[in-house]
Amino acid sequence: MKPKVAAAAGGEKGRGVDPSLPRFKCQECHRALVVVGVESFPDRLPAHANSGMHASSVQGSIMGASRMDSSYVVLSKQNRSQGPGIPPRPPSAAARHVEPNQSTRAIEGSYIMLPPAAASIYKTSTSEGGGAHLSPPNVNSTSPSPGNNSGFHSSVTVLKRAFEIASSQTQVEQPLCLECMRVLSDKMDKEIEDVNTDIKAYDACLQRLEQESYNVLSETDFLKEKEKIEEEEKKLKAAIEEAEKQYSEVSSEMKDLETKSKQFEELEERYWHEFNSFQFQLTSHQEERDAVLAKIEVSQVHLELLKRTNVLNDAFYISHDGVIGTINNFRLGRLPNVQVEWDEINAAWGQAALLLHTMAQYFPKFQYRIKIHPMGSYPRVTDINNNTYELFGPVNLFWSTRFDKAMTWFLTCLQEFSEFAISLDKENNVPSDKSLKLPYKIDGDKVGSYTIFLSFNKLENWTKALKYMLCNLKWVLYWFIGNTSFAPPSASLYLAQSPNKKG
Repeated sequence: MKPKVAAAAGGEKGRGVDPSLPRFKCQECHRALVVVGVESFPDRLPAHANSGMHASSVQGSIMGASRMDSSYVVLSKQNRSQGPGIPPRPPSAAARHVEPNQSTRAIEGSYIMLPPAAASIYKTSTSEGGGAHLSPPNVNSTSPSPGNNSGFHSSVTVLKRAFEIASSQTQVEQPLCLECMRVLSDKMDKEIEDVNTDIKAYDACLQRLEQESYNVLSETDFLKEKEKIEEEEKKLKAAIEEAEKQYSEVSSEMKDLETKSKQFEELEERYWHEFNSFQFQLTSHQEERDAVLAKIEVSQVHLELLKRTNVLNDAFYISHDGVIGTINNFRLGRLPNVQVEWDEINAAWGQAALLLHTMAQYFPKFQYRIKIHPMGSYPRVTDINNNTYELFGPVNLFWSTRFDKAMTWFLTCLQEFSEFAISLDKENNVPSDKSLKLPYKIDGDKVGSYTIFLSFNKLENWTKALKYMLCNLKWVLYWFIGNTSFAPPSASLYLAQSPNKKG
């Protein structure tokens, strides 16, 4: 019985398998394959018959599966009766490959085909007769005993080698199970069918080309065509040279343009750096400018407020304390029941003299005939005859002529300045209802109906006359503030020379 290759799924369950047998695996689906149906095979046949039959069957399968090469070895008569282990020739090999018209001598006896060196399953050795002595691998030189199992194992080894040869010849890994072999066979049939279809298409094309007629040129026409083609070739070569020249020029221009492009990129990068730096500086300057403008706006608002605020209005605050008039909280006058010190009265006269002198000095057009000299608490008045009188005390209530004349001339100077203010309003076309009008009329030494003399006068009348005089002075100050923006730097000097205010 010949060994068979079957899947291990059904072989190992029904019967025991020799564990020493080699295990095969399908190279496509990777299922395990074993050799089955050879349990008593070594016992029924002698060892040499075993090995010979297996080798012959393997060789026959290879011969039948693959196309035989033209190389072969003729066995001599002495080699035909070779000892055990040499497989007989396949019965159909000679008939399939001998051509009837072969001129060589007739082939006598058996022969075998020689596959490539990698696919050889036998080791050859040269004999004296010139033939090839073939012997199977892994077979002892001595004939094995009938009960020896080494021939079977050598046959299996030959089978394994046959699978390797089949893999190298067919470019398909062996062994394969029946299902995979069937799939492979169908695939190869499909490929053979496609190849045959391509062959038919090529044959049809070849027949069509053979049937086409060609116009054979004469030698003269051929030379003309040749000259024409050579001329075209020269033109093409010239065009190629011109194209190469243009290519070199374009390459040179490209290099120049790349260099310029790099320079432009560097310039652009530097430009953006400088632009960013400039933007940063511009932003800083704008922020600084905005801060300065904000300060200017605040300063302008403050300036407008200062313009509307006259320094004289803050420097000379005129009010009253009951019947007694006050200037910067200094009382000007006295009553029998209210004793005011002469130092305070002198300070009040000093503040009044400083205020009238400052307003008179502001206008160059004003004819300042009567000069007032503010000297702190010791002011003086010079009349039109350049006579100077003291405008401070203490004085004798019964003999105070110089003090009375000083107060009279001060009152006259105040009247002249008020008349000058009214004349300015007329020049500026100020309406009469908005022009300066003194609340108390000044007539010589009288204010209203009270004289400003201290001699032989009651203290109450003298104090009222001084109060009315301060009231007229306050009205003149309001007119001055409304028509000027006076802020003399010397006012602080005059105030520094004046005595401290009383609360």
